[in-house]
Amino acid sequence: MSRISRRRFLRGTLNGGVVTVALPFLACFLNDGGTALASGAPIPLRFGTWSWGLGMSEAIFVPKKTGPDFDLPPEIESLAPVRQHINLYTNYHVFKDAAPNLCHHSGWVVLRSGIAPLTRENRPGETIDVSVARKTGNETRFRSLSATATGDVRDSFSYENGNSVNAPEWSPLRFYQRLFGPGFQDPNADEFTPDPTVLIRKSSLSVVMDDAKKLHGELGIEDRQRLDQYFTGLRDLERRFDLQLTKPEPREACVVMPQPVDPPAGLDADLVSKRHRMMTELMLMAVACDQTRVFNMFYASAFSATTKPGYDKPHHTATHEEAVVPELQCQPNVSWYTRRAMEEWAYYVQALANFREGDGSLLDNCFVYATTDQSFAKIHSIEGIPMFSAGTAQGQVRTGLHLDGKGSPGCRLGYTAQRLMGLEIKSWGDKSNRSSDAISEILV
Repeated sequence: MSRISRRRFLRGTLNGGVVTVALPFLACFLNDGGTALASGAPIPLRFGTWSWGLGMSEAIFVPKKTGPDFDLPPEIESLAPVRQHINLYTNYHVFKDAAPNLCHHSGWVVLRSGIAPLTRENRPGETIDVSVARKTGNETRFRSLSATATGDVRDSFSYENGNSVNAPEWSPLRFYQRLFGPGFQDPNADEFTPDPTVLIRKSSLSVVMDDAKKLHGELGIEDRQRLDQYFTGLRDLERRFDLQLTKPEPREACVVMPQPVDPPAGLDADLVSKRHRMMTELMLMAVACDQTRVFNMFYASAFSATTKPGYDKPHHTATHEEAVVPELQCQPNVSWYTRRAMEEWAYYVQALANFREGDGSLLDNCFVYATTDQSFAKIHSIEGIPMFSAGTAQGQVRTGLHLDGKGSPGCRLGYTAQRLMGLEIKSWGDKSNRSSDAISEILV
């Protein structure tokens, strides 16, 4: 029997059209158990994050029932199609300790880094995606990838330290060109020809690194620390050069997508939704092509400026100026914005669940961690900030649950996530946010 190429099958099926569809791994692409590629390489475990801005309306967001088959109040009723794929975490707290409550900043920084920031410019530690990427991201072209639906490169929930924010891709076209432009090696191509310019760059880099090592012994402590940071960047560059010079493992789910056209600029909710969905499809294909195993999607910024047709206040302004309607138990327009965010979270999870991989889905081989910046944004509350997770992390996690944290640290979920991803840490977080207690209810 001749070797079946999934790419040829797709092109034949679609007759060379502009629409591309990722088909399941067929039996001939996998080992006998459907748990690894036919080459014997395991299907990798991935870590993702997702974020939305400005929290929730607790009375119509938090389910009354905990455990499985939890109810879906009005603000999260759009999650019905993906309820079996997610876990919802409520009544978990963020603690500021001696630090101030920095509006729209303290909440997400603690949940992403484990440490309460002292000033708005302060980004202590590193975010959870960076920690995971240091462990799992060295075998891929990109250690991690970030994208935002806001169209603003400044909207990021990921950083390596206070001076190194990981800027997200904000344009679908630019994101596509980064993923599939120069430097992309098709893992399913029959032939592999290393780029000769990469060989030259690697040779030049070796000379630079040798000179830097000689200089190291002549410097003081502070300059050595700066040089060590420089070395870290050089080693990452060397790793990427090595990857470009090595034939990648075949990834039958990897299909080069048609080049997108950027949607118009703007923060109208429909435009943000369109941009989010375009970025989602690109990100999923980047993961399927094994260009990264750590990925961040930012639906909205902490100061979400998304707008609603026919309403004169953007999301953030509405949280402070709109009155709570007692009979509705919410601020009606603010709640509309939250519902739109939850629709996009449902879309994101469903897209991962629909993408077939191995004997399951891409979502089955992921753990996705979703956070926001406030619980009740009108008063900048950080107690009970809701969180989600999605995916089973290759069978390590039970899903379909609502968990009541009973006031315990929200950092328990971040600690649990890092342990699931193989980080050997005894605890995570600082002071009252420190946790060494995994959320055992979700663990298999």
